[in-house]
Amino acid sequence: MKPLRIGVLGAARIAEASIVAPARLTGTRLVAVAARDRTRAEAFAVTHDVERVLDSYADVLADPEVEAVYNPLANGLHGPWNLAAVAAGKHVLTEKPSASDADEAREVRDAAARAGVIVMEAFHYLYHPVTRRLLEVLASGEIGELQRVEVDMMIPAPADTDPRWSFPLAGGALMDVGCYGLHLHRALAPWAGGEPYLTGADGAERAGHPGVDEWVDAELEFPGGATGTMRCSMAADDIRMTARLVGSRGEVSAFNFVLPHRDDRVLVTVDGVERLEELGRRPSYAYQLEAFTAAVRDGAPLPTGADDAVTTAELIDACYEAAGFDLRPRTRL
Repeated sequence: MKPLRIGVLGAARIAEASIVAPARLTGTRLVAVAARDRTRAEAFAVTHDVERVLDSYADVLADPEVEAVYNPLANGLHGPWNLAAVAAGKHVLTEKPSASDADEAREVRDAAARAGVIVMEAFHYLYHPVTRRLLEVLASGEIGELQRVEVDMMIPAPADTDPRWSFPLAGGALMDVGCYGLHLHRALAPWAGGEPYLTGADGAERAGHPGVDEWVDAELEFPGGATGTMRCSMAADDIRMTARLVGSRGEVSAFNFVLPHRDDRVLVTVDGVERLEELGRRPSYAYQLEAFTAAVRDGAPLPTGADDAVTTAELIDACYEAAGFDLRPRTRL
């Protein structure tokens, strides 16, 4: 398959793990990068072998050699720059959440459909064998009918100046880490009678950051009767990204379903008998980039496309409203 040619918006810290390393593993070309500070972009290009540096994000979108854009900017800049990339006829791999709210996600989806380009929301965890195994065990019936889902998404607090604490930039624990837990609940829909719906949520504001959630707990229910809990925090003592699916005969758990390169273990317990499986520590971002390339090149199905992003955004909005928070504001370029 001909290597995909990607332009990178910004020199974000996440980019080394999320696009640079996967590009090397998959043979993808990083043909251009731009940042607000050109010197940062130049340093990024030298360190990560990006082919050239451009003066602005708009220049990346206008570059005829760029086929697709990777958007790792602050949350509030995902939607507007995704729209700009789509308007320029580029495919988009966007960090999650792909938009500040559901209305913006719908706008991105509709624009992509009109332009005939792909927008992929970067829920990379879904493409890794760890998560695929969770779904396989559930689908096989080995643990019986799904009864309960428990997902924890906890990280230590970022610096107080981090944009993830910025309300104007659509920050908050739910936007940064909780969205993974909600998305995993949604991924279980085929074996739970349909999409989960929110039954309640609570949360607390970050001191000194009005409107920004430090933590959110959400309770969900599936049409088939199973219930779920998603707990997220951006002020925990350590990293905890666990998933537990409880069935009528047993359960299956992942020790770190979002960062499986750190811990690839899955524990299956059936009728009291435990089985520990190790699924491999190849980065989930590499599987994601392969899926994105296959969708662009061959039209392969994409479970985290623009339609899926809208449904996730609707659930995020519902959580904020139930927990007493305002929806995240949209950013205008």
